[in-house]
Amino acid sequence: MRRIFSIYRRDMKNLFTSPAALIMLSALALLPSLYAWFNIEASWDPYGNTRGIQVAVVNQDAGSELLGSPVHVGDEVIESLKQNDKIGWVFTTEQKALSGVRHGDYYASLIIPEAFSRDIASVLSKEPVEAEILYYVNEKINAIAPKITSKGASGIVEEVSATFVQTASEALFRLFNELGIELTRELPVIEKTKSLIFQVESLLPTARTAVDTTAGDLAKAETIVGKAQQALPVANELLANGEAFATEAAQAAQKSRALLTAAEPYIRQDLIAVQGAAEAVSEAAGRLADESAEPTLVDAALSAVIPRLEKTAALTLAVRDFLAGFERFGGASALFAGERTELTRLNELTQEQLALLKQIQAARAAGKGTAAELLSRLSERTAEAARISGSLVSRYDSTVAPKVKTALDGVDRTISDTKTLLDEATAALPNIQKLLQDAATGIVWGTTEAKAIQAAFPSVEEKVHGIANRIRTFEQQGDIQDIISLLVNDFEKKSAFFAHPVTLVENKLYPIPNYGSGMSPFFTTLSLWVGALLLVSLLSVEVDDCPGGCRHHEVYFGRYLLFLQTALLQALFVTLGDRFLLGTYVHDLLYFVLFGLLLSSVFMLIVYTLVSVFGNVGKAIAIILLVLQLAGSGGTFPIQVTPPFFQALYPYLPFTYGISMMREAVGGILWDVVWRDFVHMAVYAAIALVLGLALKAPINRASAKFVASAKKSKLIH
Repeated sequence: MRRIFSIYRRDMKNLFTSPAALIMLSALALLPSLYAWFNIEASWDPYGNTRGIQVAVVNQDAGSELLGSPVHVGDEVIESLKQNDKIGWVFTTEQKALSGVRHGDYYASLIIPEAFSRDIASVLSKEPVEAEILYYVNEKINAIAPKITSKGASGIVEEVSATFVQTASEALFRLFNELGIELTRELPVIEKTKSLIFQVESLLPTARTAVDTTAGDLAKAETIVGKAQQALPVANELLANGEAFATEAAQAAQKSRALLTAAEPYIRQDLIAVQGAAEAVSEAAGRLADESAEPTLVDAALSAVIPRLEKTAALTLAVRDFLAGFERFGGASALFAGERTELTRLNELTQEQLALLKQIQAARAAGKGTAAELLSRLSERTAEAARISGSLVSRYDSTVAPKVKTALDGVDRTISDTKTLLDEATAALPNIQKLLQDAATGIVWGTTEAKAIQAAFPSVEEKVHGIANRIRTFEQQGDIQDIISLLVNDFEKKSAFFAHPVTLVENKLYPIPNYGSGMSPFFTTLSLWVGALLLVSLLSVEVDDCPGGCRHHEVYFGRYLLFLQTALLQALFVTLGDRFLLGTYVHDLLYFVLFGLLLSSVFMLIVYTLVSVFGNVGKAIAIILLVLQLAGSGGTFPIQVTPPFFQALYPYLPFTYGISMMREAVGGILWDVVWRDFVHMAVYAAIALVLGLALKAPINRASAKFVASAKKSKLIH
């Protein structure tokens, strides 16, 4: 031990008596900091400065009409982009745009074709056409820029889709609302006409009695027929209102058919949204089952999927009730029985999934982990929900859509039958009036004419009963109040819901304000390894003139103290400079510095041992380790997106645990993660010590002649 410190004291004396050596060592202590600082500063906020990435935009849209209103979606896109400063949008012609992309003046270009609005508006036609935005990108200019421009282009498509859905659905629900208000306004006339028909039916027994009595007792018949004639003004009022109502009913039928037909595409969209929610729960269940998944990502997935399931539960009930409205209005009570049963089951499964996810979330928040029994039940419910929703979507065109058409045809038949019924009533009422007049005349004419009236009365009575019974059947199939309730709505709220049925609620568990701070753990760790390489490249690991003759382990530890001292200075410079010179975000500064000192000590020990044992070969090994760790430690990209070779190396690299430890200090410490990383760093240090103490002496003796021969070339030191 005495000789170890003797070597260190002599090294320090030689250092301070040689200004050149002191300056060089001071530079070596500072150089790794510059490496880290320049890289962190260069990557401080790259995604916040994307306005310098120029993307050409060309609008050739000619516009169109949707439900009678002009639409210019291309112009709306341009106005939206003018308010968006995240990317440098340049509005130009198609020729200049394409030429600029080819020559690198623009990173990409977006061309809105002439038929853009027309294709979007075709959603309400029999053969809708999917609208397109032409996207051209020059991928040879830069590797990252195409990803940024692609994200911008995708954002435009999503915004256009949401805006169109909101505009179209708002117009549709506005027309629904107007039709419902119109039916509400005409409801008194409809109800009055219905009451008149039932009143005439109730008077028929009285009229029949009058006719029968006429044959036997003309005196009594005179009184009875007089009562029947008092009902003639009612019949005249029915004649006056019947024709007008029949016309209004036909007009209402045409509007109802058109509006309900326009609503049919949105049923499919709702079913797809339900299927997407089932897939999202399945993905969350997969992350819960994955024991290696990042806990913060799992918790974030749970927080995102629970609100989505709550909206999905409401959506399944809304679609089910909408289909039930189709059945009532179309006169087919069991047409969608299977689909309504499946939607009811989907709602039950969604509620059960919500309860299970909330239990799992509460358990994770309490630190209890995810119970296997809860996870199993969640997987079973998720699988069944995915199967039912997938079945509904897959057979929509072959089964559900034809049923919707059948329901709409039922609406046509119902309204048509009602019009026919009213026409028949209008045609029959003159016969009733004539019958009563004949009955009155029969009192004068005598028994012969009364018998003639008796013979004609049953057919008239049958027609009136038939009309009344058909009205009762129509009421059983669907009350007109149900139709009005289905049509009258808050069209602004419903259109806003269809445009954005799901809202992403973001929860940042360990917020880091900028990209540079997020990258500081990687570049800081990298600079410490680079600093160790610089030291072994410029300082000697051997002691040439050890006083009294030193053993190999004394040389090993004695010279390491000088390397360790310089490495600790490197760690202090880079960690404190990150915080106070660059202003990076650090949640726990003290631990950030301490972890940096620990990593620098271990990295220095590893590199020093490699060079002390293997000489120049050890330097090559340290450089190879650096190269492997750059790609295989998950410092820049998630390790899951790297090739399998680097994923296999990941658990065995010092950078993996060094970067993780520094990230804990930057974002917020989880001590179980820190202790795991500390244990791994201790293992690496132990391996280096065993390697240095066990192999230094034999390998140095074996390679002495080879090293001496190499030095004679005066090319290798």
